[in-house]
Amino acid sequence: MSTLTSHRRSPAAQPPTLRAKRLPKWMPPAIALGALLVAAAIVYGTGLGGPVLVVVVGGLLYLGGLYAAANAVEGQRAARNRTWSALIHSAFVLAVLPLASVVWTLLSRGAERLDADFFGTSMNNIGARDPNGGAYHAIVGTLEQVGIATLITVPIGILCAIYIVEYGRGRFAFAIRFFVDVMTGIPSIVSGLFVLAFWVLIVSPYFSSTGRPGFSGFAAALALSVLMLPTVVRSTEEMLRLVPAPLREGAYALGVPKWKTILRVVLPTALPGIVTGVMLAIARAAGETAPVLLVAGGGAAINLNPFENNQSSLALFVYQQAGDASRYAPARAWTAALTLVALVLVLTIAAKLLARRNRLGR
Repeated sequence: MSTLTSHRRSPAAQPPTLRAKRLPKWMPPAIALGALLVAAAIVYGTGLGGPVLVVVVGGLLYLGGLYAAANAVEGQRAARNRTWSALIHSAFVLAVLPLASVVWTLLSRGAERLDADFFGTSMNNIGARDPNGGAYHAIVGTLEQVGIATLITVPIGILCAIYIVEYGRGRFAFAIRFFVDVMTGIPSIVSGLFVLAFWVLIVSPYFSSTGRPGFSGFAAALALSVLMLPTVVRSTEEMLRLVPAPLREGAYALGVPKWKTILRVVLPTALPGIVTGVMLAIARAAGETAPVLLVAGGGAAINLNPFENNQSSLALFVYQQAGDASRYAPARAWTAALTLVALVLVLTIAAKLLARRNRLGR
């Protein structure tokens, strides 16, 4: 009986618990509000700056206050965890703010000319005092130039990446990889000068009825393909390297030839990443101005033939309208910029959905 009594828990003993002390949920927002108020008082009281400096100082005060409060209640380890979590969330906000600002600016300023006239007419015979005029000719030029450049670049880039990953060995593969890396940093105007010197001045006179050099949308597509090629090659190469080796070995064990393994196993597995790389290349090409200005010349009239005469693009249209002295030109430039971003976004979503559908269908 005494033994049982001695093992009984005394009434004053506290039961063990796994729950540690935590800050109240209202404490971090209260610290943030107090930090902003103190920062505003310091910045505006001393006249050092404006709202941006208030946010910066408030963020620093918030991190210090959060660490002190968490250290007092939860301990040093939890305080460090909360502080680093706050830093990570702050970095995310800082990364999103410029993007949100760009989107809001495009939507607010580009909505002024979102009408049928803008998408159905060109700038042909449009004077400085004419509020009409649109970007139909530039939209057609962008679609044709980027489309031709994609048709040229994607097969070459994918085949080049397949050679580097699956077949390439020795110095030749190393040289290809090296020159692809070098091409990644080539300025866009250099590609335009290359196509101007080679295609426009030397090759195009042989295909012209007059025998003279001439600008064309196809020349712009060649310049854009030079810019797109390294992006497609590098992204495809990295995606192919991520395909697990057992997939290839399983196909080889079943007697499947190497070319068919690449075509039916490796490429479908890496397809989502390849599509992402292609869309990044298309987005870069669609926003280039210098190559189009050098080898396509631009123009105010509609030209549906990419192999003859001057042709414009949306990026070039934005550049021209932004520098125009007309009071109506800035609205056209903002709407064209919004159209270009929306066009790239639609193409990216469509490509992603197509790649996902093909993957689910296998």
